Amino acid sequence: MLFNSFSFLVFLPIVVIGFHLSMKGGRDAAKLYLIVASVVFYGWWEPVYVVLLASSVMANFMIGLAIHRTKMEKRPTGLLLALGVAFNFGLLGYFKYADFFLRTANDVFDTGFPALSIVLPLAISFFTFQQISFLADSTKDNVTSYRLLDYTLFVTFFPQLIAGPIVHHKQMIPQFLRVGKDSKHALNMAVGLTIFAIGLFKKTVLADNLAPLSDSLFEWAELGYEPSLIEAWLGTLAFTLEIYFDFSGYSDMALGLGRMFGIRLPLNFFSPYKATSIIDFWRRWHITLSTFFRDYLYIPLGGSRQGLSRRYISLVITMLLGGLWHGAAWTFVFWGGLHGFYLFVNHGWRTLAKRHGSISSFMATPLARVCSILLTFGCVVIAWVFFRATNFESAISVIRGMLGLNVLVFPEVFAQRIPGLSGVLASLGFVPGDFPVVDGTGPVVWLITGLFCVWALPNTVDFTARFRPALDPTGVISSPGRSFVPIPEWRITSFWAFTLAAVAVLAVGSMNRIQAFIYFQF
Repeated sequence: MLFNSFSFLVFLPIVVIGFHLSMKGGRDAAKLYLIVASVVFYGWWEPVYVVLLASSVMANFMIGLAIHRTKMEKRPTGLLLALGVAFNFGLLGYFKYADFFLRTANDVFDTGFPALSIVLPLAISFFTFQQISFLADSTKDNVTSYRLLDYTLFVTFFPQLIAGPIVHHKQMIPQFLRVGKDSKHALNMAVGLTIFAIGLFKKTVLADNLAPLSDSLFEWAELGYEPSLIEAWLGTLAFTLEIYFDFSGYSDMALGLGRMFGIRLPLNFFSPYKATSIIDFWRRWHITLSTFFRDYLYIPLGGSRQGLSRRYISLVITMLLGGLWHGAAWTFVFWGGLHGFYLFVNHGWRTLAKRHGSISSFMATPLARVCSILLTFGCVVIAWVFFRATNFESAISVIRGMLGLNVLVFPEVFAQRIPGLSGVLASLGFVPGDFPVVDGTGPVVWLITGLFCVWALPNTVDFTARFRPALDPTGVISSPGRSFVPIPEWRITSFWAFTLAAVAVLAVGSMNRIQAFIYFQF
């Protein structure tokens, strides 16, 4: 079930009302009700995969229980942990990567393995990583055993089940133990509905109106068309903003939904296009995934504790696997490797800056900050080409267009309106022609609107900061994220009630073509 669907808009009030009624039966009744609602939510798309989700939850709970008992008996838990990790990666590997490895074997060794055509279950990457972190932490002395009811709700809680955030048991289960104790139900609903409405607006009004331009570029490139400089940049920027508002919208909706039930989810998105470096970008984009890879992959590989060489090797391996996590294709692996290279350069630059005070002084200036933001944004935009493209051929075609290596074309209709422009453009190597990728001026308006929202307006967490909308285990909220446009923080007033109601109406009114969230496929 999609958050941006009419079925969910019917499902949500039923669940919220039922939850508050169920609390009369006690906290366990309320938790059981949320589990049932979450199972219905998950099974709406394909009921058979509820069996997979339930099997994963039960198997991991039993392994975690065995680890706890073994630990209490002062015996080694390594074998049980290895069994649990193997089980989880076995499920993930089969459903997500089996066809990928078969295709790769066929391409490399010229074999003829038939495709399994496996349908990827929703959320398998997310609930798998959540449970791996639970098992890994269970081997430590400071983790206690949980009840099956609380553990099941931790994994299946529907606001975060499909596309994150990747929640941690220490963040969530203590909150579930207190379900129903928070008496501020009206406040939670007001905050939750506000954040949900903003997220829905980002998805249906902004992301979905940017999607046609980005889809057009990459579909034409896949057919062999070589986009011009302007087309390549417009289409790539459209996807850059589309995935921003798509993921930001989902993250907001997840936060809002959690708050409706008195639960604060961890922050997963915080103005990443305002980042001043790639390191800063990954502190702001998919924060919980970055945290997972840091804690359970980068640090165990050696991290920064065993010299520079080990640090950079660990960094690149982590980003390559991060790319593979995003999708079973070599374009995703390349995207992850490209970000690994960016991080490699970024860390090297920081080391150089520390050794030269003049560099550090310059980097502290406003001009350097603006340049850093633009450079980081440009690097991210280029990397998104490989994330979005279905193959390397179309990705390279788009990159060539962005570099001006394809035919340079300008829309003649615009040149005719500005005297002398045709001659200037012709002297620069441009020729008049049509833009099959760009359908009119509408997409350009959406691009400008999107860039304005990204760089000039406050993010949702800043906007509702007074009510502490999200957990912030990484401390990223203290990073610069505020806007150039002075918009006051949201409060419970008639003005904001009418304003957010209008936002919600626009968001629902734009649900004429339901599009899945981009991160649903991961």
